[in-house]
Amino acid sequence: MADPVKPFLELLIAAPRGFCAGVDRAIRIVELAIEKYGAPVYVRHEIVHNKYVVDSLKAKGAIFVEELDQVPDDVPVVFSAHGVPKAVPAKAEERGLEYLDATCPLVSKVHRQAERLVAAGRHILFIGHAGHPEVIGTFGQVPMGSMTLVETPADAEGVRVSDPGNLAFLTQTTLSVDDTAATLAVLQRRFPDILAPGPNDICYATTNRQGAVKAIASSVDLMLIIGGLNSSNSLRLVEVAERQGTTAHLIQRAEDVDWDWLAGVGTVGVSAGASAPELLVRELVDKLSERFEVSEREVETVPENVTFKLPRGLEAA
Repeated sequence: MADPVKPFLELLIAAPRGFCAGVDRAIRIVELAIEKYGAPVYVRHEIVHNKYVVDSLKAKGAIFVEELDQVPDDVPVVFSAHGVPKAVPAKAEERGLEYLDATCPLVSKVHRQAERLVAAGRHILFIGHAGHPEVIGTFGQVPMGSMTLVETPADAEGVRVSDPGNLAFLTQTTLSVDDTAATLAVLQRRFPDILAPGPNDICYATTNRQGAVKAIASSVDLMLIIGGLNSSNSLRLVEVAERQGTTAHLIQRAEDVDWDWLAGVGTVGVSAGASAPELLVRELVDKLSERFEVSEREVETVPENVTFKLPRGLEAA
């Protein structure tokens, strides 16, 4: 008996997608620390927000904890790509712990901007999501009360400041480009003298991945985004697709696909958040190929060739 003919499914695969330079650097720092010091190497907070990556590093000898108090004496500790408050490395030094800072250089740039603006006497309105590790880390760079969190345009309408003529704004690096523009428009209308930080704080990878999804979402019946359920930049990709009028789902692995989603679907868009490895994209394509005759086409909106240097002492580990 002949095998049943598989239905045809066209895949439009967004590019750029997946790992950004900051994530790639952070993962490599943990791997090289394990090579240099031997297992275990402790990591404060998930190095990046992706379960597959975290589990892979656990298998190599990384132990993930939420607080420095959970790190034993005399073992190295790595700080995650999201950045940490100044109090964390200070506490590590007080305990004599050797630490490696895997903070994304673009997040570190925001930290330095915050320090300079506060030193210049400005109050910062910080656009970001409450409770996100990057936001906590950035607020921890300056004295308490120096920054006010603004999450939405409604927050921007309601925020009260004591000196409206002496403000600046900064943003979390993984925000929705469109949402941030809407919030910022309110702040600039209410506070015309608010100082911009210079180049956009939303990182190149976040911007590029959102642009790539926006370019294909309106041409597909369904959008699948691979990423961690707690990954800010991955969640924003889902939102970008939905704003194009396209149904979108965030999945961690191919096994999370609900086949009912594909009923009557002829074209699927695929992308991956900045902390999702390419092999998870290939895993999804393979999974879809089990049920469909798949034709895939990559749609590139902008080339990426950014790399970041490793911390001194690890280059030749």
